[in-house]
Amino acid sequence: MSSKEMKFETKVIHVGGEPDPTTGAIMPPIYQTSTYVQSSPGEHKGYEYTRSHNPTRTRLEECLASLENAKHCFVTASGLSASMLVMQMLPKGSKILCGDDVYGGTYRLFSKVFHEMHNFEFVDTTDLISLEKKINETKPALIWLETPTNPMLKISDITAITNMGKKVKALTVVDNTFMSPYFQNPLDLGADMVIHSMTKFINGHSDVVGGAMMFNSDEIKDKIFFLQNAIGPSQSPFDSWLVLRGVKTLALRMKAHQANAMKIAQFLEKHPKVEKVIYPGLESHPQHEIAKKQMKGFGGMITFFLKGGINESRKFLESVHLFALAESLGGVESLIEHPAIMTHASIPADVRQKLGIHDNLIRLSVGVEDIDDLIKDLEIGFSKI
Repeated sequence: MSSKEMKFETKVIHVGGEPDPTTGAIMPPIYQTSTYVQSSPGEHKGYEYTRSHNPTRTRLEECLASLENAKHCFVTASGLSASMLVMQMLPKGSKILCGDDVYGGTYRLFSKVFHEMHNFEFVDTTDLISLEKKINETKPALIWLETPTNPMLKISDITAITNMGKKVKALTVVDNTFMSPYFQNPLDLGADMVIHSMTKFINGHSDVVGGAMMFNSDEIKDKIFFLQNAIGPSQSPFDSWLVLRGVKTLALRMKAHQANAMKIAQFLEKHPKVEKVIYPGLESHPQHEIAKKQMKGFGGMITFFLKGGINESRKFLESVHLFALAESLGGVESLIEHPAIMTHASIPADVRQKLGIHDNLIRLSVGVEDIDDLIKDLEIGFSKI
C-alpha cells in the first residue's frame, strides 16, 4: 500500500517508520554520526556529512511530508530556524505581509533581525476586504499567515488569501503549529509552504526543540537545501529520532487535546470570574464558520480573559498545579502562561494593547490528563481570586 492510500493514523506510524532493512529492528535506528565513508572520492550512498543529510532525519522528513500531503520536507533545529530559512530564500528588499497577531518569536525575528533585509508590514489577515486591497497595492513577495494565531486564536481564510496572493504572484506561507497536520492541511487549501514548530504538538512530549517546513515546489527545495547546508540549522539525529518516535501518537493525542479543550472552554465560558473565552470550537468565536470549513478539528489551545487585572492573573497562575506555569505548548501535560509577560513580551506594549494582549489574558495548552482533574485544578485557581 502506498502512503497516498493510507489514512493519517496509518501514515503517522508507518511512513518513515519502516523496520530497519539490515537488522529487521522494528524501530528505526539513530544514525548518530557526523560523516560517512566513501568508496571513492565523490562516490557515496547518498550521505556525505550530517549537516547536509542524515538517514534518521530523512525518515522524519518523509513522515512529515506525507502528513501534510507535501512533496518535500526539511526539518531544522527550531521553528524559528525554519522561518529564518524562508527569509533568507527571498531576494533582498522583498515586501512581506505578515499577520498582526503572531508568535512573539516570529515578531521579534521579523521586526528586529530581518527588518533591514526585507520590508515587513503587519496586517489583520482576518479582514479580507482590507487585506485584498493591501495585497493589490503592495504586491508582496510573500504573505505570512498564522492560523489560528498565537495567542488570540484568530482564524484566517487560507483558500481566500492564497487566491489573492496568486493574482500578484505572492507566495503564501502558513504556520500550522497550533493545528498540527492532523487538524489542518494548508497545502491542500492552496498555500505554498507550511511551517511547524515541531517542539509543540508534532513531537508532543516537551523534550525536543525543532522546526519543519513542507512544500511541493522543486525550485524552493533547491533553495532551502542550499541555505540549510550553507547556514547549518539542521536538526540533530537524536532529536530527529525523538520526534519520529513522538509523532507516532499524534492522532491519538490531538483527539484527546481537543476533547479536553472543548470541555474546558465550555466550563470557562460559564464561569463567573471569566470575562471572555476564545476557542475556535465555540460558536461565540468570530471565525467559527471559517474554522469549520478549513479545519478538521479545533485543537487544544484556549485563550481567556479573567475578570480583573495583573494581580488577579498572578494569583490565579500561581495557584494552579496540574497546569504548569511555563512557556511553550502542545505537550501531553497541560501548560498555562501569561502572554504579555512571557511568550509575547518581545512585542512592544502598545502593539500588545492594540491586539488585545492585556494583563488579564491567560493562555492554556490543554493536555491529555483526566478532564475532571483539570477542571478541579482551574477551580482551585479561581478560588484564590
